[in-house]
Amino acid sequence: MSFNSTKKTTLSFLSFIISFCAFAQEQTKQINVKFITEEITPDGLLDEPIWAIAGMAEDFWEYFPLDSVQAKKQSQIKILYDEKNLYIGIKAYSSGKNYATQSLQRDFRGSGSDSFTLVFDTFNDGTNAFSFGINPYGVRREGLIANGGADQSDFNLSWDVKWKGNAKIHDDYFTAEMVIPLTSLKFEEGATKWRFNSYRIETQSNERSTWIRIPQNQLIYNLAFMGELLFEKPLGKSRTPFAIIPYVNGISAKDFDNGENLDNFKVGADAKVSIGNSLNPDLTINPDFSTVEVDNFITNLTRFEIALPERRQFFIDNNDLFASFGNGFDFSPFFSRRIGIARDTVGNTIENNILGGVRLSGKLTNDLRVGVLNIQTAEDLDNRIPSNNNTMLALQQRVFSRSNIGVFFINKESFKDYDFVEREDEYNRVLGVDYNLASKDNTWNGSFITHKSFQPDDNVGNFASSALIRYNTRKLNVFAKGTFIDEDFRSDLGFVRRTDLFKTLFSLERVFGQEKELSRTIRFGHLQIYDGALAWILKIQIMIFNTVMKFNSIINHRHE
Repeated sequence: MSFNSTKKTTLSFLSFIISFCAFAQEQTKQINVKFITEEITPDGLLDEPIWAIAGMAEDFWEYFPLDSVQAKKQSQIKILYDEKNLYIGIKAYSSGKNYATQSLQRDFRGSGSDSFTLVFDTFNDGTNAFSFGINPYGVRREGLIANGGADQSDFNLSWDVKWKGNAKIHDDYFTAEMVIPLTSLKFEEGATKWRFNSYRIETQSNERSTWIRIPQNQLIYNLAFMGELLFEKPLGKSRTPFAIIPYVNGISAKDFDNGENLDNFKVGADAKVSIGNSLNPDLTINPDFSTVEVDNFITNLTRFEIALPERRQFFIDNNDLFASFGNGFDFSPFFSRRIGIARDTVGNTIENNILGGVRLSGKLTNDLRVGVLNIQTAEDLDNRIPSNNNTMLALQQRVFSRSNIGVFFINKESFKDYDFVEREDEYNRVLGVDYNLASKDNTWNGSFITHKSFQPDDNVGNFASSALIRYNTRKLNVFAKGTFIDEDFRSDLGFVRRTDLFKTLFSLERVFGQEKELSRTIRFGHLQIYDGALAWILKIQIMIFNTVMKFNSIINHRHE
């Protein structure tokens, strides 16, 4: 064999090896989940012999401060299951026992606390997922991830479900065990695969790591980057247990100055049932909501009202199906916290009792989600508040890999004639179409929105529209957005920050030196707001040209 031919053979072999390695690196990471028949008590010790047969997730990638190297403090996850539960065992290596936690309260959050989180995309759609987390002290949390996890607002810890977990601290690592009932999750009958990822915050070494490598320009819980769980036996039916929660609320009081009896007695109930594998009907009669966590105190220094998050469990399941229409900041046609409050004769916000309601939400097919809501509120004649029927119908169809098209119809209407209700307030209806773009690797995302409202004697306008497009890579982030809201657009069940608005926004960000722990960022932004129908006067114009050379991480603002 000649030298040239040997050289060609060697080069071909090296090319094959390089190609094979590159191909292997792109393969989806998987965990084989074994079916077992014995139960595991979640004491956090991992001392049951059955863990020896479990498939394991290891080789975590660093997400912060770098996203291109293996994690310095590695973690291991073992998963088993039976007909009732999912069993998870965790071993997480650390620098010592000095773990940080900001709170021992359930549903903790914050990047300044040690934690370990698992994310399950049970329908393999890259759009919605369940999240379960635990810290080294055994404090638990659970949440829902919506809209692919593209924004911090898509992570919702208000969702509550029953599951067990515990943790134990050792010299240079901690272990944890979780037992998650399959009835707490929704999934397709006969499924043999879920998409899965896990991320960890380790404060002692100031490191964040993920099982599936995620670039720093994406959020750490983004659903575009996930591995797979492969179940040994197909899963059975997903069943939400029938639950009924009655309540009795009574008070006995008397106003001795006026001789008025203030006794009050209330009875009501909530119920949750299951239809098929993925539809959730929720029922409520005369709800009280007294068990709901109180809102955080927020000082509002702006002239706009604040949209506080929904915490009432009746509205939480699949809440994104109803609440994600609109562009979030400028206008949202449905904001569930409008239901149950009203304004009295002097404009103060007061409670408006809910007589009853029904809510159906979930998946009809693997790509089609449906949501139907109907709630009747009580009349309050002393405060001139009518009884209103509040209805919303929402459909969301997945297209391509992770994008979707959604249509909705909202109606708020009083079916009774009240002499104190103005004609323009007899009803309010909103019809709209949203297209939400999300590429497979989330490099491209955006939305294109058109909504129209209807009320008595309205004109042909009443539109709200928005277009947003973002190109997001590790080194370049380009963002452009335009919003128009007609002065007569109304959504009585929504959150509209202001009307009579035309706004454009553009930003450009370039990151240098991302392969090093110290990086430099250059940002350019332009915001232009016209107050008026497409502009009769330029009221606010802000030009920002800010070149920032920072020797810090660009990820500091991308925490939970």
